Amino acid sequence: MNSTARRSGGGLLEGLYRVVMRRTSVYATFVILGAFAGERAVDYGVHKLWERNNVGKRYEDIPVLGQRPAE
Repeated sequence: MNSTARRSGGGLLEGLYRVVMRRTSVYATFVILGAFAGERAVDYGVHKLWERNNVGKRYEDIPVLGQRPAE
């Protein structure tokens, strides 16, 4: 009787276990995709932070560089 009551109740962690961690293949895919998404998020955040801190110091911010002299 106790096991029936536990199965019907289920919380967030039990639902996560049922969906993601019950099978090794699904868990490995979840970990790999999570690592990829986390890496992309960190890369985007660091890139934006670097650009904000270096405004005016970057190559594309200097108007004289990269232009051909007028003929």
